[in-house]
Amino acid sequence: MSYLLLIASVFIGALLVFVLKPNQKIVRLLLAFSGAYLLSVTILHLLPEVYTTTTAYKKVGIFILIGIILQSVLESFSKGAEHGHIHIHANGKQFPSLLFFSLCIHAFSEGLPIHDSHCNLLWAIVVHKIPIAIVLTTFLMQTNYAKKTIVFFLVSFALMSPLGMFLANKIQFFTTYFVEITALIIGVFLHISTIILFESTENHTFNLQKFIAILIGILLTVFTL
Repeated sequence: MSYLLLIASVFIGALLVFVLKPNQKIVRLLLAFSGAYLLSVTILHLLPEVYTTTTAYKKVGIFILIGIILQSVLESFSKGAEHGHIHIHANGKQFPSLLFFSLCIHAFSEGLPIHDSHCNLLWAIVVHKIPIAIVLTTFLMQTNYAKKTIVFFLVSFALMSPLGMFLANKIQFFTTYFVEITALIIGVFLHISTIILFESTENHTFNLQKFIAILIGILLTVFTL
């Protein structure tokens, strides 16, 4: 069921583009909500888990910082697609290989810390992927890429998180270094979620709708943990 939800989240986002064509305002509200939800799950669920699993607190902190740095590097190739902004021109027929690989690496890493007891994390990633898929699909539809290329891009992106979850549960390496890997992903999530929240406010002005979306994301996490 978890695998299907992760895959479905991408295709729900893509379907919304074709059926409803959500405007930029709606997408920003979804991004604000998903960013708040992901940040809340990271702080309230993942952080306590790694710090109660080990006494090597400094090591955990170092891996969190490495995760933040790693995501910063990935974003230099993905042009911000992970937090809903693709800062490249949507023209030309050349396949964006760096964008594709960095997004796949990011999506794969998202699935690594998920296991059967991580219901909140699963839903946080599902909620996060829907607006990202909307932005990604919108970008791809504005390009001159062939339809089969677009489908390949979206299907590959949809399969990466389930693949990460599957391998994490099957390969001993991911079990042995669960704390380090989870700490690394925490850094990734902290970077992405905070960027989403910072970018959700335009010109540093107060926006009631976005504030409510963020508040709902936080409260939903607090009352479902």
